[in-house]
Amino acid sequence: MSADILAIGAHPDDIELSCGGTIAKMVRSGHSVALLDLTQGELGTRGTKEIRAREAEEAASLLGIAERRTLDIPDGNIEASQENIRKVISVIRDLRPSMLIIPHSEERHPDHVRAHRLCKEAWFYAGLRNIATATEAGPQQAHRPDVYFEFMQWYAFVPSFIVDVSETHETKMKAIRAFGSQFHDPASTEPQTKLSHPGFLEMIEVTSRYYGERIGARHGEPFFSVAPVGVRSPFDIMTAKG
Repeated sequence: MSADILAIGAHPDDIELSCGGTIAKMVRSGHSVALLDLTQGELGTRGTKEIRAREAEEAASLLGIAERRTLDIPDGNIEASQENIRKVISVIRDLRPSMLIIPHSEERHPDHVRAHRLCKEAWFYAGLRNIATATEAGPQQAHRPDVYFEFMQWYAFVPSFIVDVSETHETKMKAIRAFGSQFHDPASTEPQTKLSHPGFLEMIEVTSRYYGERIGARHGEPFFSVAPVGVRSPFDIMTAKG
C-alpha cells in the first residue's frame, strides 16, 4: 500500500485527539492516509495495550483509515536510536507519503517530545540512499516526504496554519470516544488522569471552536511548520472577518 499522508503519534489516540478532523477531511477529499503508532501505550494508567489496540482499530475505521500500524517501541522509552530511526524510515519508504504529520517539538509528555525528534530524523534520513533498509519484499528505495507538519497536543503554539474541520469535527469526536478506556466513565474504578477528567472532552470541543473562530469557521485544527507555507493567491486564505 502507498499513502499520500502518514500521520505518526507516540501513543494510540494521540492522532485522533490532535488532528482527527484533518485526517477525516483528507480521506473525504480522496487522499489516502495511513496512521502509525510508535508504541502500544502500555504504560497508560487506564486500560491495557490489548484494549487500546481494539480501540485504535475502531477509531481508524471511523476516520475511514484502511492502514494503521504500530512499531511496538517501548512506551516511555521512545528514543531516536539508530534502530528506531530505521524502523520509521522503513515505514516511510514502504508507504512513500508526500506528507508527514507528526508531534510538535515542545510538549508536556516526554514521549511526545522524543517522538518528534525520532520522526524528524527519520524524515530526513529516509531520503538518503546510502542508508539501507529492506522488507521481506526486498531492498527499499530512498524516499523523503516533501513536507512535515506538526500537530498540537497539550502545549499551545502560534499556528502556521489552521485547517477548517467543521464538516468532520463530529467524525473526529466519534473516533476519540472510541478510546473509551481513556476517558470519563462513572463506573470505572481505575485511577483518574487528565484525559479521564469529566471536563476533558469538553476542553477538546472548546479548543476546536476557538481555532475555528480564528479563521471564521466553526471548528479548526492548528498546525506548525518550520518551513514557510505558501498560497497560490491571497484570496485562498480563510480568516475571521472584521
